[in-house]
Amino acid sequence: MILRSTLTSALIGGIAAFSLASSAIAAPLKVDAGKSTVSAVFKQLNVPVEAKFKKFTAQIDFDSAKPDAAKASVDIDIASFDLGDAEYNKEVLKKEWFNAAQFPKASFVSSSIKAAAGAPAGTKYDVTGKLTIKGKTADVRFPLTVKKEGNGQVFDGAVPIKRLTFNIGEGEWKDTGMVADEVTIKFHVVTAP
Repeated sequence: MILRSTLTSALIGGIAAFSLASSAIAAPLKVDAGKSTVSAVFKQLNVPVEAKFKKFTAQIDFDSAKPDAAKASVDIDIASFDLGDAEYNKEVLKKEWFNAAQFPKASFVSSSIKAAAGAPAGTKYDVTGKLTIKGKTADVRFPLTVKKEGNGQVFDGAVPIKRLTFNIGEGEWKDTGMVADEVTIKFHVVTAP
C-alpha cells in the first residue's frame, strides 16, 4: 500500500511538473497579416524605390525571457511583389529577375536569436539565419527590435542583401548602374495573443 501510494504521488508529481514545464514553453505567436508588412527597398537610377510583398506567412516562437530558444521562419510569395505598376510587376517575375515560375517562394529561417549587447532587456536582438531567394541560400545577420503593443508584440527589422548574390537581375540587368546591388528587406510583423 505504501509503495502504491508513493508511486501514485510520484506519478501525479511528474504529471504536474510536465504540465508546468509545458506551459512555460513559448507557443507560436499569431501573426496579424493585416497589420504586418514585408518590403524591398533599393535604388533604381539612383532613386530610392520601395516595393511590397503582399503575401507572406511567418511562424514565430518567441519569449523575451528566453531569446536563445526563439525561432522564426518566413515564406514570401514572390508573385505578390508590387512595385505599384502592373508592367513592372510583370517584368520582375521573369527569369532574369525573380524567375517566379521556377522559384515561387523566398524564405528565411533563423539559426540564432540573441539579446543585443548593451540594449535594454527585451527590446533589441541580433538575428542570424539562412535566406533563400531564387534557389540561392546565403547567411544573413540583422538587428531586430521588439516592442509590446497591447497584448501582442511588434517585430521590426531590416535585412541588408546584395541582389546579385541571389542572381536577381541577370543578363543586361547585372549592371548596377540601373538597379543598385544593395537591397534592404524591411519587415514589420505584428502579433496578437
